[in-house]
Amino acid sequence: MTEPGRGEPESPTGHRPEAEDTDDGDRTDGPAPASVDAAMEAFGEGGLAGYSYAYLDEHTKREVRRTMLSAVAIPGHQVPYASRPMPLARGWGTGGIQASLSLLGPEDVFKVIDQGSDESVNAANIRRLAADTADVDTTTDTTEADVIQTRHRIPEEVLTDEQVLVLQVPITDPLRTVDPSDAANRRRHAHANYGKMWLRLYESVAQHGEIDIGARYPVMVAGRYLMDPSPIPRWDVPKLDDADALFLFAAGREARIYAVPPHTAVEPLAFEDRGFTVERFDDRPCDVCGSTDTYRTEVDTGDGEVRLVCNDVSFCRKRQQRPGLPTDHHLDDPADAGEGGESA
Repeated sequence: MTEPGRGEPESPTGHRPEAEDTDDGDRTDGPAPASVDAAMEAFGEGGLAGYSYAYLDEHTKREVRRTMLSAVAIPGHQVPYASRPMPLARGWGTGGIQASLSLLGPEDVFKVIDQGSDESVNAANIRRLAADTADVDTTTDTTEADVIQTRHRIPEEVLTDEQVLVLQVPITDPLRTVDPSDAANRRRHAHANYGKMWLRLYESVAQHGEIDIGARYPVMVAGRYLMDPSPIPRWDVPKLDDADALFLFAAGREARIYAVPPHTAVEPLAFEDRGFTVERFDDRPCDVCGSTDTYRTEVDTGDGEVRLVCNDVSFCRKRQQRPGLPTDHHLDDPADAGEGGESA
């Protein structure tokens, strides 16, 4: 019961609460931080003691690992899992970061790239979250990393059997481009019925003279499952075939994980008379390092000039210091990792 004239009940012990919740959910038992910087400083004082190692709770990490093992056992097959909320919006790499945090251990070195760059806001934030919660070293050098999380690119340097590449995936099913019904597409995968995709490729050739698919080029994995390789360019698709590294594809928004294990056959869909081709750059080299054997993108300098530069910033820096450095320079001599990457 509430006493007349009073707006709050007493506790069973006869004492009123020392603090109350305001309408917006904030506590009134202490002053609110004056700024974001002040809030971050207050958080830093308490550390991360309230969080599990690598942010995710142990049950979640076990579930994600089990899902990844299932995906490795059935290459190219989309395995569902209970995707958890993360401190970034869905569609910005929540699946990839859940997979990465479930894999990382204290001795691992972590690299994050976004469209080939280590310095984008999204890449820097994900790298910082992993460093703060998993206490791992981070790097911008592909050859030094144990786990690499990437959005829309596979590094130029050849990955080894000691590395794992985690790709962020916005759309998991390549068949969605020909039929929006996920239920119908799951039946097609079950029966390996990919006629509608072949029809899509045929229509492309009939209209344009070649297959006009750029990113998300459909591939057949181990001769069984049609797979979306995420929005990587065609240039990166051949890197999936018979590779030494493990490729994990994680979609947090769609709650799916699939994988390409090491030394697995990955074949792009194509016709005998219209084969698969990668992007053409007319032998125009990178305007920064002079490379002609890397994936290059146009960059508007803002003054009307358009430059063609390597998309993989880390490898471009190495090529600037060592012209002609091959992409597999580190395979024969692991100590020869080149320059261009700083560890944190």
